Amino acid sequence: MLTMTDTAAAAPWATAACDWDMSRVDALCAAQETDCLLIVQGGRIVHSWGDIAHKYLCHSIRKSFLAAMMGEDVEAGTIALDATLEDLGIDDVEGLSEVERKALVYDLLTARSGIYHPAGYETAWMKSIKEKRHSHGPGTFWCYNNWDFNALGTIFVQATGLSVAEAFARRIAAPVGMEDFDLATDAWTESFAESRHDAYPFRMSSRDLARFGQLFLQAGRWGGVQVLPEGWAAENVMPYSHAGARGAYGYMWWLERDGVFAPGCVTPRGSYAAVGAGGHYCLVVPERDMVIVHRVDTDIKGRAISKHGFGRLLRAIFAASA
Repeated sequence: MLTMTDTAAAAPWATAACDWDMSRVDALCAAQETDCLLIVQGGRIVHSWGDIAHKYLCHSIRKSFLAAMMGEDVEAGTIALDATLEDLGIDDVEGLSEVERKALVYDLLTARSGIYHPAGYETAWMKSIKEKRHSHGPGTFWCYNNWDFNALGTIFVQATGLSVAEAFARRIAAPVGMEDFDLATDAWTESFAESRHDAYPFRMSSRDLARFGQLFLQAGRWGGVQVLPEGWAAENVMPYSHAGARGAYGYMWWLERDGVFAPGCVTPRGSYAAVGAGGHYCLVVPERDMVIVHRVDTDIKGRAISKHGFGRLLRAIFAASA
């Protein structure tokens, strides 16, 4: 098994003096269930709240990790975006229909498979928005759907011979010098009776998660090295689907749309985020050369902040840093 000590030396963040008035931001953190806030600008930490080294569960941020890593295989031809599930031999417990088997890898990446088979690791919200089985054809309808995301993990493992965790350690964590990530404890798979396709959860510190955001802010480059294939970071965060009040959706990334992202805040144009249930965000704001990481200790049952709470916090951050 790979460990981080096998692959790369940790590279601590530099810090910069911050002359912003962050009193409103800190007051909001204290008043809600924010457990960690980290703001990076210009590649340096300019503000933090809470323990930036604590490893929180990432929830659905895992999906953006996988999307980032798949670029290497798409470029090499190991994974074809236009391959169908039938081509790849992908099926599930209840059996996929002939129409469902025509879904493309691209459809899964954009949450447009039209496959509403039972899936594991779903939140109550995901279940509430799930469409009726066989109600839409592949590629015709966007629905945030864990079946797509988990099946992509199966496709990735099948194509590469690596677990999602091993690939992340080699392809992302090592090149960007993550300080805290440990392959032995911080990434795993979970299986489910209702579906053949496992989830691939992660735990990660906020300072390491900020590196992931910074990698995208730098167009997939780190330390002069092209870590992600040229153009793949930009391709991940194109607005392939309209996501209503949540903005837009790319390759397993959430995007602002005309300022729409979090309620009560006009989010700078071109911003995008990896998002996890309960209040986990890795928000990249190119207009301000900024990465904002927000975490909640969701190991505590019921602990979370709403999207409105995050919107209020973002508004305060953008006002302070203007």
